[in-house]
Amino acid sequence: MPTGSEEAKLKENLKRKLKGITKTLPYSFEERLQKLREVWMGWVNNYRLASIQAKLKQLDEWLKDRLRYCIWHDWKKPERKRKNLIRLGVDQDHAYAWSRTEKEDGL
Repeated sequence: MPTGSEEAKLKENLKRKLKGITKTLPYSFEERLQKLREVWMGWVNNYRLASIQAKLKQLDEWLKDRLRYCIWHDWKKPERKRKNLIRLGVDQDHAYAWSRTEKEDGL
């Protein structure tokens, strides 16, 4: 079982790998998910004996934010953002407002 400093290094290493996959590279969303699944499952299988449930939950939340950013960035143009938000069930007023936001992580 890793010590505190080793654990922090392992976590940072995993985050670096996940961040590399979620950068704006020319992957389709399915390819990106497959690469993330490979890294995630390898890491979980490697350290499943350790008590890492809380850390996995934190990393899962962080990864969801990164994926949300990837989707938002892929949509690029405000009109495309608006149409996709409406397609996902967001009402038109919110979709318009959110699609025009200047902040990159608008959702």
